[in-house]
Amino acid sequence: MKSQFFKGVTYQIFTLFNIFEPNPLIFFLEIRNMKVKIDTKEKMHVISVEEEKLAANMTEDLRKTLLKFLDEPVKNVVVNFAQVEEMDGEVADILVSLQQAFYDAGHSMVFCNFQAPVEKFLDDKELLELMNFTPTESEAGDIVQMEEIERELLL
Repeated sequence: MKSQFFKGVTYQIFTLFNIFEPNPLIFFLEIRNMKVKIDTKEKMHVISVEEEKLAANMTEDLRKTLLKFLDEPVKNVVVNFAQVEEMDGEVADILVSLQQAFYDAGHSMVFCNFQAPVEKFLDDKELLELMNFTPTESEAGDIVQMEEIERELLL
């Protein structure tokens, strides 16, 4: 484990290296009170939230973390919520606005693996219909790939 200064915020970074490439493919970040795992693929970053509850005090960290990917060479993001069992309303609202920011910038953001209580909560808040979400990470990746092709054809 090492501390690293990354674009203005100090993170605790845990890195797994691919034996064939010197660059890390998967790393874990501890962002103040929130833990995420980031897996960088050819067309997208898969961000797995490693928390059971996303509380309102995590909203700003989540927003800053996800928006930084708009400055990266790979700008599409899949956010995996498989471990999240509870979410505060402020977090849900910011997710909708973040998704819109990605699409406004011409990139994809897809959410996946919502647990039943989180999906019900988002549906009750009438936010689920505004979100691009899938039951699995694989399907989310497929949507990113299709949207990439669509953007290429429209250019």
